[in-house]
Amino acid sequence: MTCISRILVGKNMESLIQKESDKIYKPDLNSKSGRELLAFYLQAQFKQIFLYDKKQKTPIINAIHPSFISRFTKRIISNPSKRMLIGVTGESASGKSTLCREIKNVIEEKNMPVTVLSTDNYFNDISKLIQKYGSFDSLTDNGYDVDAPTSFQLDILRQDLEDLADGIDIKAPMYLPNGTGVSVPKALDVKSQKIIVVEGIATMYEKVKDVFDIKIYVETDNELRKSRFISRAIQERNQDEENALKHWQYIINAGEKYVKPFRREADLVLNGNSDLEYKAEILEYIYNITNNYQY
Repeated sequence: MTCISRILVGKNMESLIQKESDKIYKPDLNSKSGRELLAFYLQAQFKQIFLYDKKQKTPIINAIHPSFISRFTKRIISNPSKRMLIGVTGESASGKSTLCREIKNVIEEKNMPVTVLSTDNYFNDISKLIQKYGSFDSLTDNGYDVDAPTSFQLDILRQDLEDLADGIDIKAPMYLPNGTGVSVPKALDVKSQKIIVVEGIATMYEKVKDVFDIKIYVETDNELRKSRFISRAIQERNQDEENALKHWQYIINAGEKYVKPFRREADLVLNGNSDLEYKAEILEYIYNITNNYQY
């Protein structure tokens, strides 16, 4: 977002975003009263933004887990130096990657280091299976379920996430999106930054979902998702429309089976149809309220 558009968008939230001079001094977190004061401040600010969003024509927040505000504020207060892990999931073409890019942009504008990691890098190496069946399409036609939890290296993903949370840099695998099914082990250097955003359907599978401090589910109208998916398949993956539509039907079925059930567990369910500039506005406000006290 440009500086001018940020100023224009920001006018809508002048009554919410605290000025620099309005910062509160961080209470003594070693005392019970200090922790309670900061918790009260953070919870009040979160409730304010959720109420503000609800009044908008196209809100970004579709649902909030009842325990999210209290759990998140407790996490910030109890362990402020620990890396913050944010998991973002949703059905294919729901806007997960776009949201993660915007989170990264907002945080980097504040000069805070951020890491973005995709769980697509953790697909199993299926190169031998593709060689056996002749092509990726032939493999899936013969029953290989590419989105099933068993199709990911979840043990490695969990260990990598735990290391990142503890401040340890990792070398992640890299899955080659060229139809060969090759996964190169320890190919990507990933730094453990203050904020770590992880996107992909595998973020919320049973073996890894409890690692995250914030769990986000992005949901988007099916017609918009279909349009995005078909366009991406044709323009970026050189698929013909017939093949793209065939894959879309698989995506619909896989989403119902593997992704949608997580919606009820998510801390935040976000609207993938909402305006990108408004998303940035809300993200910036959330950043402000969680960093709006002085040491």
